[in-house]
Amino acid sequence: MALKLTKNRKVAVAKVAVKKYTLDEAVALAKQTKFCKFDESVDLAVRLGIDPSKADQMVRGSVVLPGGTGKKVRILVFAKGDKDAEARKAGAEFVGADDIVAKIQGGWTDFDVAVATPDMMGSVGKVGKVLGPRGLMPNPKSGTVSNDIAGVIKEIRSGKVEFRVDKAGIVHAPIGKASFEAAALLKNARAVLETLVKMKPSTAKGTYVKSISLSTTMGPGIRIDESIASDMAN
Repeated sequence: MALKLTKNRKVAVAKVAVKKYTLDEAVALAKQTKFCKFDESVDLAVRLGIDPSKADQMVRGSVVLPGGTGKKVRILVFAKGDKDAEARKAGAEFVGADDIVAKIQGGWTDFDVAVATPDMMGSVGKVGKVLGPRGLMPNPKSGTVSNDIAGVIKEIRSGKVEFRVDKAGIVHAPIGKASFEAAALLKNARAVLETLVKMKPSTAKGTYVKSISLSTTMGPGIRIDESIASDMAN
């Protein structure tokens, strides 16, 4: 459903020209189009020239944003024994094993990121149908299945975000808040784009990065010149 063009949104839309901006210009403009009272998120959307239905062209991973996310993240860790103690010491909000699995089966999903040790994945698989559609399923490709629980938690606290291409071939990734300094948003955007460029599947043919846009939660999309991706690949 299209967003209603309120007075404030009309003003924001009017600030965006029908053109492609440089990344620096887009970041500065995104901050100007923020109009809500809450601190809107700033999101990057990248359309890739791949076929997401093919396993060898699935683009999924994570990146640590150098400027942070500006978001308080609630971490759940599936672990037992020494790793349970390690997770608690590292500051995870929720830690458990089969008891947590049962809680999720009962409908509980009040966490933002799930991490698991490899030996717990058999149990975690029981709630895959609940966690998967919500983007909460631990996965080795995103670094959330590991025996280095303390290290993973530290990365998440430092600004680690996960991304996965959707059925339309688009990757959506948050790069911070509208209240961030432009320099921090710029560093975060570059980190995401550089990571995506490095992850280009060897089987992908033609143009890899087809389009890039930036927007705040309620603001209009701002087109970015996709040639920046070619520069990063060189």
